[in-house]
Amino acid sequence: MKKILILGAGLVAGPLVKYLLDQPDFSVVVADVEVARARKLVAGHPRGQAEFLDISDKAALTAAIGRADLVVSMVPYTFHPVVASLAIEQGKNMVTASYVSPAMRELDVRAREKGVLLLNELGLDPGIDHMEAMRIIHEVHDTGGHVLAFTSYCGGLPAPEANTNPFGYKFSWSPRGVLLASKNSARFLKDGQVVSIPAEDLFARPEIIPVPGLGAFEGYPNRDSVPYRDIYGIPEARSILRGTLRYPGWCATLKKMVELGLLDDTPMDRTGSTFLGLMREFSQGAPGEDVRAAIARRLDLETGSEIIPRLEWLGLFEERKLPAEKGSALDNLAALMIEKLAYAGGERDMIVLQHEFLARTESGRSERIVSTLIDYGVPGGDSSMSRTVGLPAAIAARLVCEGKIRMTGVHVPVHPDIYGPILEELGTLGVRFVEKRRVL
Repeated sequence: MKKILILGAGLVAGPLVKYLLDQPDFSVVVADVEVARARKLVAGHPRGQAEFLDISDKAALTAAIGRADLVVSMVPYTFHPVVASLAIEQGKNMVTASYVSPAMRELDVRAREKGVLLLNELGLDPGIDHMEAMRIIHEVHDTGGHVLAFTSYCGGLPAPEANTNPFGYKFSWSPRGVLLASKNSARFLKDGQVVSIPAEDLFARPEIIPVPGLGAFEGYPNRDSVPYRDIYGIPEARSILRGTLRYPGWCATLKKMVELGLLDDTPMDRTGSTFLGLMREFSQGAPGEDVRAAIARRLDLETGSEIIPRLEWLGLFEERKLPAEKGSALDNLAALMIEKLAYAGGERDMIVLQHEFLARTESGRSERIVSTLIDYGVPGGDSSMSRTVGLPAAIAARLVCEGKIRMTGVHVPVHPDIYGPILEELGTLGVRFVEKRRVL
C-alpha cells in the first residue's frame, strides 16, 4: 500500500484528503502544525493519520518525507523548494498546486538525476486553466491549425445569490494575498507587441467579459502572460493574456483604494488612531474639512460616484479603533475586509474560468473557440475553490503513485499524459467545461 504525505491542512485540503482516502490502495498522513485541523480532515478514517509537523523543523520534515512514497505539499509556496529538495534527496516524487518559482525551477536537473518528479501547478489557476488550454491547443495543432490569439480569465467569486455586498467579493480566509496581488504589474502580448502595465494602472482599463448564463464581468491582466507563448507551445500566437475575473465595480474601487494608500504595507505606529483618523491622514484635507469630501477631491471623484458609499459601507469612516495600531494600512484594511466581506453560513462560492481562442484552421478559415467552466460550492460543505484546487492535485497524486505519469524533473500539466486523465476524471466529479465554436 502506497503512503501519501500531505503537508498542510488548510482550507483547500479537504477534498484532496477525502479523494485520496477514498482510494483503497493508499494510506494518507496529513501533517500540520495545527494537528487538530489535520485530525478533522482525517476524521478517524482507518487508512488516515494526523501528525504534528512544524515545516521549519528540517529533521522532522526529512523523517516524515522518508516514511512516505509521495509528498503533496499544500503549505505556503515559499516552503515548496525546501520540501522538494528533501524529497529529491530521498527519491520521493512530489505534487504541488503552486506556481513554479525560480527556486523550484533550479531543482530540475537534480530531480532528473535522481529520477524524481516534481509536478507543480496542479490546482485551479494555475492548474485546470493550463490543462484545458493545452487540450484545445493540441486539438488545433493536431488538425493542422494555428492559434492566433488566446485569452483566459479566472475568478473565485460569491455565487450570484451570495453577491450581497457593494464590493461584489467575499473572502474565506485572509484578504492579504488578494490585496497584495492588486499591487502587481502585468505584461501581456497584443497584436505581436509586449504590453506592460505598471501596478498603479492595473485596474485602469478592465475588459468587459461576457460569461454565458451569468452576464458581464470585469477582467484585468494577471502577472506576466508573455512566457505562455513558450509554455503552451504557441509561437504563432500574436495575442496572449491571462487575467482575473471580478463582478463589475471591483476594478474602479480597488484603483481608488490603491491611489489613496490603503494598500500600503509599510508598518507605521498609529497608536490611538481610528479608521476615520486613517482616512483623514490619507485625505490630505484641510483642518476641519469633511473627510469624505476631502477623499472625493483627492481621488478626483465625480458627484454620484459609488466609491465613497462603498468605502463608507466597509467602515472606513467610523471612529473605530484600528485593530493593527502598529501595522500597515493594508493590515488594517485586511482586518476590516475579512469581517465585512465574509461568507455567511450556507452561502456558496463560485468559480468561473473562461478561455477564448482565435484559431486558423488548415483550410484557412478563422474560428473562435470559447471554453467555460462554472462551478459552485456546496452550502455547508466543500467550497468550489477547495474542490477545484484540491481535486486536480489529488488525481495527479494518484496517477503518479500508480505509475501512470512517468516523467522526471520539474513539470507543469501541459502534457497530454498529465492533463488528459485529470480533465476526464474531473468531468466525472462534476468539474467540466462547456465548449462553443463559431466560424468567423
